[in-house]
Amino acid sequence: MNLKPSTALRNEYQQIAALAKASGEPIIITNRGEADLVVQSVEAYEEREKMLDHRASILEAEFSRLAGAPTLSVDEVRSRLSEKYAHG
Repeated sequence: MNLKPSTALRNEYQQIAALAKASGEPIIITNRGEADLVVQSVEAYEEREKMLDHRASILEAEFSRLAGAPTLSVDEVRSRLSEKYAHG
């Protein structure tokens, strides 16, 4: 991660934006030497949100499985998919 002082937001916005887009990494903005904010490109933010949503879905499915929700075997899934796509 990159560290930048808060004054850099005012004085070097274009360079910080370019760095965030080029690196895809968050940039930590400091205030008086202490971490204060995190800045990242919209693309990196959206990708992170997709990944977190996907992980949440997997975790929810695992909790359901552990709670005794019915599950399907691989063969059952294949059979259902074949039926679904064979009929249109």
